[in-house]
Amino acid sequence: MRRATAARRRHEAQRARHETRDWVVKRRERTRHLIELGGLVAKSGLIELVSDDRAALYGAFLELAFALRGENREQVIALWRRRGGRAFRSEMEADSQDASVPPVR
Repeated sequence: MRRATAARRRHEAQRARHETRDWVVKRRERTRHLIELGGLVAKSGLIELVSDDRAALYGAFLELAFALRGENREQVIALWRRRGGRAFRSEMEADSQDASVPPVR
């Protein structure tokens, strides 16, 4: 009985992974997008800086949205894009240097 139940659950899980209905695909894409955005929040260090205070994080995001509604929207986005690009590049360089150095034993 347990084996049959386990096999049925495996089959259902496999079917769910390969589901191609439009709403399922869109839900998966949205979930992936939200996870990536959450990863950026974590990568920025904001979570530690506010001690995982979600109200503070939400307030910070509202402040960002307010800044983007201002007259200098394009300049603000350009500044953030440059800073983010530099951070990504320096992180990639650090990762590539770490990969080229053999581990110390």
